[in-house]
Amino acid sequence: MKLPIYLDYNSTTPVDSRVLEKMLPFFSENFGNSASRSHLFGWKAQEAVENAREQVANLINAESKEIVFTSGATESNNLAIKGLFEINYPNKKHIITIQTEHKAVLDVCKHLEKLGVEVTYLQPDYTGLITIEQIKNALRPDTFLISVMYANNEIGTIQPMKKIGELAQEHNILFHTDATQAIGKLEIDVQKDNIDLLSLSGHKLYAPKGIGALFIRKNSRASKLIAQMDGGKHERGFRSGTLNVTGIVGLGEACELAKKELTTDNQRLIMLRNKLESEILQNISDVKVNGNITNRLPNLTNISFGGVDGETLLMSFRDIAVSSGSACTSASVEPSYVLKSIGLSDVMAYASIRFSLGKYTSQAEIDFTIKYVKETVELLR
Repeated sequence: MKLPIYLDYNSTTPVDSRVLEKMLPFFSENFGNSASRSHLFGWKAQEAVENAREQVANLINAESKEIVFTSGATESNNLAIKGLFEINYPNKKHIITIQTEHKAVLDVCKHLEKLGVEVTYLQPDYTGLITIEQIKNALRPDTFLISVMYANNEIGTIQPMKKIGELAQEHNILFHTDATQAIGKLEIDVQKDNIDLLSLSGHKLYAPKGIGALFIRKNSRASKLIAQMDGGKHERGFRSGTLNVTGIVGLGEACELAKKELTTDNQRLIMLRNKLESEILQNISDVKVNGNITNRLPNLTNISFGGVDGETLLMSFRDIAVSSGSACTSASVEPSYVLKSIGLSDVMAYASIRFSLGKYTSQAEIDFTIKYVKETVELLR
C-alpha cells in the first residue's frame, strides 16, 4: 500500500488505464482535425468524435446530437446560463438556484446580476436539501431558468431532480443541472427527470482534465441558446474552437465504462464509505456527519471533528489526501460556504473533512485511514 492514500476523488480522478489506451492513438497516429472534411485524417477524427458523442449520450439517456463538447463543466455552466440569458432578457430576467451550488454556477449568476438579472438563492435545510415548495414559492412570471446541482460536491446531497423537472415543465421554465459530481456515480436519465440542460466534466469520472460536455435538449427553447465563443460555428454553432479529439475520445470511453460498471462500483463504494464513517463515529468522540445520510453520493462522507483546529487537522493528515471544502475554493481561508449554508458554525465548518472514495480505493486503505484519523485527532486534542 502506497502512501499517501488518495481519498479526494470528488476533486479529481486518475485517468482509467482503459481510457488512456483508447486516447493514445489520437495523440500521434490519428491526429487529424475533426473539422477537416476533405481527407482521411479528418474523417477518422470526426468518426471518433461522433462515436464518443454517442457514448456520452447513452450514459444519460440522450441523443448524440444533443451533446455539445466543451472544455469542462465550468464552461458548460457558463454556456447554458449565459446563453439562455441572452435570448430571454429583458422580457424574462429571473433565475432560481441554490446557495450550495458550485461557484461555477454561483459566480455566473453574480455576473448576470450586474447585467440586470434577478436571482433567487434558495436556502437548503440542514441536510442540504431544498423542497419543491421552496421553488414554487420563488416562481415568477419572468422566471426563465431553474438551475439546481444534481448532487453536492462537498456533502453529496442529491436533490429531488424528477420533481423539480416536473415542476419546471409544468410552468414552461427551462431546467438546468450541474451534474458534475453525479455523472458516473448515479443513474441519470434526462428524459425521466425532464432536464433541459446538463453540464458534466470528464475528470470526475476517470477521463482527462480539460474536457466536458453540455446536454442541450433538442426541439426546445434550450436549443436556441446563444453561443458564448465565436469563431467557426463548431458543435452546431454552440461552441467554436478546434475540438479536443483526444480528450473527447477519453470522455466517451469513460462514460461507456461508467454505464457498465456503475452498479458494482457503487455497491463496493457504499460498503467502504459506511465502514470508514461508522468506525470514525464509533471510535472518535465529538464527531458529526454533515449532509443527508440517506440521500447522498455513494462515495462520500463529510465529517466535522470537534475539539481540533481545522487547518491544523488538515495539515496533519500527511498520509491521506483529503479536503476541507471544495477543491475550487481550497486556496481560500474562508470556511466552506456550503457547510455554513446548512447551519454549521465557522469553527465546525473549518474542522470538517471531506473523504471521497473512488474505484481504486481498497479495503486496506480504508482500514489504515480509520486508524490514522483516530490517532491524529487524539494527538491534536
